[in-house]
Amino acid sequence: MGRYVIRRLLQMIPVFIGSTFLIFFMVYALGDPVAALFGDRAPDPATAARIRHDLHLDQPLWKQYLHYMGQIFQGDFGTAFNGQQVTELMASAFPVTLRLTLVAVAIEIVVGITFGVISGLKRGRPLDTGLLVLTLVVISVPTFVSGYLLQYLFGVKWGWVSPSVSIDARLDELILPGTVLALVSLAYVTRLSRTSIAENVRADYVRTAVAKGLPRHRVITRHVLRNSLIPVVTFIGADIGALMGGAIVTERIFNIHGVGYQLYQGILRNNAPTVVGFVTILVIVFLLANLLVDLLYAVLDPRIRYA
Repeated sequence: MGRYVIRRLLQMIPVFIGSTFLIFFMVYALGDPVAALFGDRAPDPATAARIRHDLHLDQPLWKQYLHYMGQIFQGDFGTAFNGQQVTELMASAFPVTLRLTLVAVAIEIVVGITFGVISGLKRGRPLDTGLLVLTLVVISVPTFVSGYLLQYLFGVKWGWVSPSVSIDARLDELILPGTVLALVSLAYVTRLSRTSIAENVRADYVRTAVAKGLPRHRVITRHVLRNSLIPVVTFIGADIGALMGGAIVTERIFNIHGVGYQLYQGILRNNAPTVVGFVTILVIVFLLANLLVDLLYAVLDPRIRYA
């Protein structure tokens, strides 16, 4: 297992370099950070040249990238156009989005797998059909529609929760936005769980366990569910990074100043250091989440061994 982890970490290095270089190229080569810094005003040529020299933008792109990566390994992600360090923006944004993501993943796991198990065990019955229709509706409705609808119903009309999230982003305030963020993923988890459960419940080892007299709940939890979770874990592992990076709409709806909000502001203002810095961290989150998923395979399926 140790050698496998080391090998996977080494494999992450070229993936990380390639991903960050593409991000850096798209942001810096396809845009003009100096022009964005001045907005609608045309910068003085001498001033623009001095800023480009100070930011190393007058060098070839590969040299700019090497300089940027050298800064990252020193803990310096650059300075945003408002003069604030990108690391300071990260320190305030990532904890909020991480809490929001954890709430969304918890809802996704508990509700999605529960509905999937129920639907898989009741395959072909009205309850199964109803859950499939419900998940199809959830997948079809855009997040901004479901978000504003739930915000209006639960936050404005009925007053059960706060319609917006405070600066502190307390856990109880994140339940509704976490639900909105998790809705589409929850529907996919339900469908994946349902398909795996329906397939495994008819397998030979299940019939053997039932013939031996094992209780039904033990057969489902210890055998059927455990063998059915591998595709679900794969999806959830990849979804963690997607939820953190894709929370732009949800954070805008509930006024959450997290990663999505900072990325939106960075893209809107062409704030290159902010966009590249935040996306670089999200790349690391994706890579670590995929490694964790691979390690969980061995826990769920004893037949999987890593050398």
